[in-house]
Amino acid sequence: MSRSNPYKWWNLLLYLGVIAVNTLSVTLPLGGNSTGEISDRFSTYITPAGYAFSIWSLIYILLAGFVIYQFRNAAGGRDSIQRIGIWFILSCLFNMGWLFLWHYLYIELSVAAMALLLLSLIVIYRRTRSIADPTTGEKWLVKLPFSIYLGWISVATIVNVSIVLDKNNWDGFGLSGPAWAVIMLCVGAVLAVLVSFPHRDSIYPLVFVWAYIAIAMEHKGTDGIFFTGVIIAGLLLLYSIWLLLTPRRAGSRY
Repeated sequence: MSRSNPYKWWNLLLYLGVIAVNTLSVTLPLGGNSTGEISDRFSTYITPAGYAFSIWSLIYILLAGFVIYQFRNAAGGRDSIQRIGIWFILSCLFNMGWLFLWHYLYIELSVAAMALLLLSLIVIYRRTRSIADPTTGEKWLVKLPFSIYLGWISVATIVNVSIVLDKNNWDGFGLSGPAWAVIMLCVGAVLAVLVSFPHRDSIYPLVFVWAYIAIAMEHKGTDGIFFTGVIIAGLLLLYSIWLLLTPRRAGSRY
């Protein structure tokens, strides 16, 4: 399609806003609290090792590719880009909102912001998955970034909810913290399969593999969490490889 993309400049502006707020959260840091310090302060049994958060660098690089891709005349006017535009803007606003709330220790409100970010990414993900016969650019710069982004925010939402519950001294219905961690790791694995299987998306579950290994490494002194994290990560890795190698169903649009 040749029509212009009304969202591309807003997408660029809001993306740069996200990068700026992330930079300030590290250099100032916002609220006088670094992300790592806050994570350590509210550590739970499913908090991953610090290195896991380096995935944000990959996410932002891929999102930069998505933003730049919109400025190509042959790409910016396509429905695949147009239908995402307003939701990407919202996702950037929720991302920045989460960062401010997290760094200023409004932990409960930060979960609300992350839930809204998750919702916006779900909409984007579903729209990227409905692209029929994607071009090479759409595969690498539209579908891939949001598979990884949604995967990480899915995990992060589970972790942030656990932080709020722990912060408010939730008793876990009498179950121990490690027991709930094992339950949530299993719930997350089911989520990874339910989201990825209909679309034969081998990338989304790989994010859970990355996160689960980091969770296992952080809690290697707790056998239940360590072995659950490692075993589920291995199973999801095999599942992801199977998705990659399994031919798509005849007539599938995904």
